[in-house]
Amino acid sequence: MVNKPLTKNIDMSRPPLDIAAFEAADGYQSVKAIAAGLSPADVLQLVKDSGLKGRGGAGFPTGLKWSFVPQGDNAPKQKYFVVNADEMEPGTFKDRLLMEGDPHLLLEGMIVGSYTIQASVAYIFLRGEYKASENALKQAISEAYEKGYLGKNILGTGFNLDIILHTSAGRYICGEETALLNALEGKRANPRAKPPFPQVSGLWGKPTIVNNVETVCNLPGILTYGVDWYHGLTKGNDHGTKLFGISGRVKTPGCWELPLGITIREIIEEYGGGMRDGYELRAFLPGGGSTDFMLPEHLDLPFDYDEVAKVGSRLATGTMILLDDKTCPVGMIGNLMKFFAHESCGFCTPCRDGLPWVDEIFNEFESGRGTEKDLQILHEHVDYLGPGRTFCALAPGATAPLGSGLKIFAEDFERHIKEQRCPYKH
Repeated sequence: MVNKPLTKNIDMSRPPLDIAAFEAADGYQSVKAIAAGLSPADVLQLVKDSGLKGRGGAGFPTGLKWSFVPQGDNAPKQKYFVVNADEMEPGTFKDRLLMEGDPHLLLEGMIVGSYTIQASVAYIFLRGEYKASENALKQAISEAYEKGYLGKNILGTGFNLDIILHTSAGRYICGEETALLNALEGKRANPRAKPPFPQVSGLWGKPTIVNNVETVCNLPGILTYGVDWYHGLTKGNDHGTKLFGISGRVKTPGCWELPLGITIREIIEEYGGGMRDGYELRAFLPGGGSTDFMLPEHLDLPFDYDEVAKVGSRLATGTMILLDDKTCPVGMIGNLMKFFAHESCGFCTPCRDGLPWVDEIFNEFESGRGTEKDLQILHEHVDYLGPGRTFCALAPGATAPLGSGLKIFAEDFERHIKEQRCPYKH
């Protein structure tokens, strides 16, 4: 049994395994298990029993999500399985590691997912800048067709599947699954009203599942090694492993596959090497740019979905952005606001007009012209852009570092106003 199922084949000093080497490392065993007699209902139950949660940000139970897809004789014949490989969350680079390092693992997971919901066509919606991922996936897809893992009557099961690689123009809003589907249909990437949900009416109006790359890469191990094995990988209440990343002033920034429930301190100090000499940790965003700040007092918390939620943030992508004591928190938050303002799809007024206004106010703070009135407006926007006030979660995600930052770094905002400059700039 392996204890690092997502990265056991990954060595970035060499090209990814070809299909023969991948098969020798237990690759495509889950597809062979399906061919040996596992029904779609059997696979769905295994995924439910595993407790796998979505690794793209929301953490929704994967098996439950799949169970909403219509099945049976009266269900639509055409269904789609879509992998979100756009990976636009600031500070996040885990899916790129999987696609560049072990593309066949993603394809195997896609076959499992597509078989479960009985989708005959699957798409990989890939970020356009990920050229190395594109090349690796193209080669792997070609090899999978040649060996009969894709195409007609896969391994004699009567199941047909075609995988199509779609390189996107890339927008942050495509992390919202219905905006991704609009983009895949050739439309502007605006979110759709829900309901109906994609599981019932998604791509071209047909039942569709959209899952993140890392989520899909968990599937082969669950079928190959079993649910009990998967439960045994964790240190906490959530099951399986997770790709955790760190960016910021640590000695060895990077991305590692670790058990869910490992403490945040262990990730930063043992794997990240601790803070660089001369720097101290002041705060961190636990799951990319759209999460609330956490503090050094939280370092000994288990890093899993429930424990992080208890202190008011989200595990999300599990890729931490560290703030050190020599970096201006106002500048850091302002940089994120500039990104979110740029990435707004413009569909709803609070996001379209509010985020650029927030961005302008941060420019005033950085140039030494910020006022108490500006600070009040920022506080108001935390409410104006919050959950339930906008069409999708882009603006509420932006208010996570904004709202928590205004509380934690209140003194820094006041210093910008009183000193009429950024105090971190010499």
